[in-house]
Amino acid sequence: MIEFLIAAIICVILDLFLLYRIFKGPTAADRMCAADSLDLMSALALALYSLYSGRAIYLDIALVVALLGFVGTVFVARYLEGRI
Repeated sequence: MIEFLIAAIICVILDLFLLYRIFKGPTAADRMCAADSLDLMSALALALYSLYSGRAIYLDIALVVALLGFVGTVFVARYLEGRI
């Protein structure tokens, strides 16, 4: 159980760094990369919580969050590139 607590603390610390990059990023591409990383960290947190609680529904939610984050990143990247 202590492993999940340590992993959660590490995730929170990394999330704070990513939030800083989202707000102070020099370019839109840097902000989007940080937002995508934050999305993946939230999917990781859901997967860890699923292991902790023993309920598989959180794994499904983590998968949907990760997929939606990927699709959003692709759309924003295409927009920044000028194709949309």
